[in-house]
Amino acid sequence: MTRRIVRAGLQLAIFSVVVFILVVFLDNRYRVLPQAIHNHLPAHHPGFVVTDVTVITCSSINPFSSCTKDGPNWHRINEDLYLGSGYVSKAYLHVRRKKEDTLESHEEIVLDVKVGRTTPQDTTDNPLSKDERWESRPAGIWVKLSSKRHMGDAAKLITGVDVLFGPDAATRGPALATLAKPTPRIRKDGKFKIMQAADLHLATGLGKCRDAEPPLSTPCEADTRTLQFIESLLLSEQPDLIILSGDQVNGDTSLDAQTAIFKYASLFASHKIPYAGIFGNHDDEGSLSRAESMAIMDGLPYSLSTSGPSDIDGVGNYVLEILGRGSTTHSALTLYLLDTHSYSPDERHHRGYDWLKPSQIEWFRSTSQSLKRKHKEYTHIHMNLAFIHIPLPEYRNPHSFNIVGNWTEPPTAPGVNSGFMDALIEENVLFVSCGHDHVNDYCVPGADKETKEPKLWMCYGGGSGFGGYGGYGGYIRRVRFFEFDMNAARVTTWKRLEAGDTEKRWDLQTIVDGGKGVF
Repeated sequence: MTRRIVRAGLQLAIFSVVVFILVVFLDNRYRVLPQAIHNHLPAHHPGFVVTDVTVITCSSINPFSSCTKDGPNWHRINEDLYLGSGYVSKAYLHVRRKKEDTLESHEEIVLDVKVGRTTPQDTTDNPLSKDERWESRPAGIWVKLSSKRHMGDAAKLITGVDVLFGPDAATRGPALATLAKPTPRIRKDGKFKIMQAADLHLATGLGKCRDAEPPLSTPCEADTRTLQFIESLLLSEQPDLIILSGDQVNGDTSLDAQTAIFKYASLFASHKIPYAGIFGNHDDEGSLSRAESMAIMDGLPYSLSTSGPSDIDGVGNYVLEILGRGSTTHSALTLYLLDTHSYSPDERHHRGYDWLKPSQIEWFRSTSQSLKRKHKEYTHIHMNLAFIHIPLPEYRNPHSFNIVGNWTEPPTAPGVNSGFMDALIEENVLFVSCGHDHVNDYCVPGADKETKEPKLWMCYGGGSGFGGYGGYGGYIRRVRFFEFDMNAARVTTWKRLEAGDTEKRWDLQTIVDGGKGVF
């Protein structure tokens, strides 16, 4: 709760390597990391090679000072390396690129880019050849130049450069000719597991820990600790799909939100796990709007995120279909992901947070109705579920049902009840799970408005990120899992903790059996 990059079109690159220069001006450290995840860069152009890289500094108060590089073929990466914090200065990375087949005999190409105070040392396994050398550039940048042509050599060519910030950011590696979306499918054993990573709160740089429990004897780096926790669960639980239920980006500390996005995207891609995200109230408080962030997310490997219909409120209202096992094209699970927006548009009358709009609810109803006929063709019991960021008003438990888990703070649901709970029940959604309130991790039934009988489960993911608030009364960061057994149409859920008994499945409960809620 507590609180631009424009995606280029699909590149048909056959051989290319995309390099990200990671810069931290605040502590004068720079780094280039070895794994690439993103091939849709504004600076990436198939058929071109990079021939030089430099940094140009200019005055932010002198109108005659220009942060541009004279000469043909130079292009500026529009990321101020000072992130707007330079009192009188700005600095921009400039890249010179040309088509390789137009290079003149005396022109060299860049084979590598590194950042540091001393000349990079090449390994004995890959020593410098006689036609290669390292040259220094401003801001601690080193470029490896070669006079030799490398047509078709994907391991050598660099075709694009972009800027990320922080020693823990992503990445470098081969660009892809195509970027196919993965197709999630029920496993051969009839099971499927979803990991809900709520409220990562990743920053530009390492981030600051808030309310870290348990405290460590060494300085706490929020993003490092968060991502290590998430990765440990990827290894131990091996989920089939990750749902990011909002506030992936810690807005007020993400001067470059693109960097924060790449942190989790790089982690998930390295484990080859599909993921889908929606937004919270902090994701667009950094350098990117919701639409700009989604444009990046939509083009990343293993990402199933998409903006959804443009004619309804919000960004990120969409459906994911999980196909049945084997080669069937029929859906076994349908996930509805909706944008719950940010803060109340009418603070005078309705303080707090925004609410789902009629256009979204109508879209949900019509989409659900349009899919029903197809879902009946599935040979087992088809199941529907939903994910949002801000909890619904019914999370306040007006009927005093028993809860499973921790209710540590009052649910910060919106003051307006727009009726989405009723729509979920009418469309036979079996559970909805949210984030937003970091120290709540309970599940509670939601009731039919007429009979007052429980009809679906409402769950919290529990806060996972150390950049957001937490730790109330020793509360430990956690992540919720949902496991589906399609053989019995059963859903079980539990949480895993970052510290303490980290192997235990906390509050393990069956919430659906035989395709019906268990209350």
